[in-house]
Amino acid sequence: MLPYFYHATLQSSQSVFNLTEATSKHCIQVLRMQQGEQLNLTNGIGLIVTVALVTPHKKNSVVKLVAAQTVAKPNKQNTIAISLLKNATRFEWFLEKATELGIANIIPLICKRTERQLFKKERWEAILISAMLQSQQCWLPTLATPVNYKEVILNTDYVTKLIAHCDTDNLKTNLIAHTNLLNSIVLIGPEGDFTPEEIALAKHNDYKAVTLGSTRLRTETAAIVAATLVQL
Repeated sequence: MLPYFYHATLQSSQSVFNLTEATSKHCIQVLRMQQGEQLNLTNGIGLIVTVALVTPHKKNSVVKLVAAQTVAKPNKQNTIAISLLKNATRFEWFLEKATELGIANIIPLICKRTERQLFKKERWEAILISAMLQSQQCWLPTLATPVNYKEVILNTDYVTKLIAHCDTDNLKTNLIAHTNLLNSIVLIGPEGDFTPEEIALAKHNDYKAVTLGSTRLRTETAAIVAATLVQL
């Protein structure tokens, strides 16, 4: 399997071009690649190309195109909207795993009980890229800027709209019962869960309440369970 890297400005029309400094450094100094050796690149929006090293350089390697392939966007375009967490490491763990599972969109939520609103855009996008490459995908999830809960409820359009919460609700169904989800959104609340008012607002806007099992889960664990069920 060839080494796999992200190249945001990649185009299939390019026959000879330069690798980024970061990719050049990894190829030459870490992998010790030589002239003529090949690697794969993706732009994160469906394009994968195989290139060969023409001029190896630790900062500015030149490569030439060998083959190109365009991969259609996956049929599953599911979204997880999850409250920001006080522990950034746990949120980053979720970002990594959701990407590996093929979640198409991630929306950081600001809810009534959200304790932390720090948004590390560059760091989190780098985590998404790394997870995409590790899982050999070529479609990078979209990461929204943090959005107020009410705005998401009132301004999103999905075939299936679900909210996972912990309050007693006789109308809740298990998320596993919702099959073949191709265009869905699942809302995951903060530590302390959604408020009764937030749950009521979601239901009023056609969100269905779901449960993720019989145990109480951490926010990031609940989000991973939800991501797994809607994808698999």
